[in-house]
Amino acid sequence: MLTSTADWRQGLPDLPGERLTLRELRPSDADSLYAELNTPEVRRFMWAPPPNAAAFTQFIEWAHAERETGKYICYGIVPSGEADAAGVFELRQLQPGFWRGELGFVMASRLWGHGVFPEGAQLMLDFAFRTVKVHRIEARAAVDNSRGNAALQKLGAQREGRLRDAFWRDDHYVDQYLWAILDTDWSRRGNQLNDK
Repeated sequence: MLTSTADWRQGLPDLPGERLTLRELRPSDADSLYAELNTPEVRRFMWAPPPNAAAFTQFIEWAHAERETGKYICYGIVPSGEADAAGVFELRQLQPGFWRGELGFVMASRLWGHGVFPEGAQLMLDFAFRTVKVHRIEARAAVDNSRGNAALQKLGAQREGRLRDAFWRDDHYVDQYLWAILDTDWSRRGNQLNDK
């Protein structure tokens, strides 16, 4: 594991788990991401994804450039036994120095309900709090995304409010819940898990 907050700007370390590995996106992931994230059930809860595989390649190049500036971290979700990413976890800097960041996530619907999200989120949040030294991480989920909201709650995030008309879906605005977790919350949660 990296020890310096500057090291991750050179390239993200792989974060292996039992069900998946989080690794930096590669240009070869563009086709799989386009196929996996352009299904109606996935698109329902995210901003419009890039419209084709070439646009995903451009997104991957942009993600690498933004990582180098220290403003953005994007991990591909690679299920165990597979070679290509089937989703992403991302962390956007909201304040200089990554004091505050926003977590985003999207994955193929075939992975829903199989423990991929909680394991991947655990890996991502450990990296964000321990290596990047983020103090506060915020996340948003549409109010009707019961699966996403329940997952954030299970991670220990606190729901802090309702953001009216914060997300555009199809032909109308949708409210979102704002969730947040602090480094102190995460540390306390980790200590409680270790005590069991």
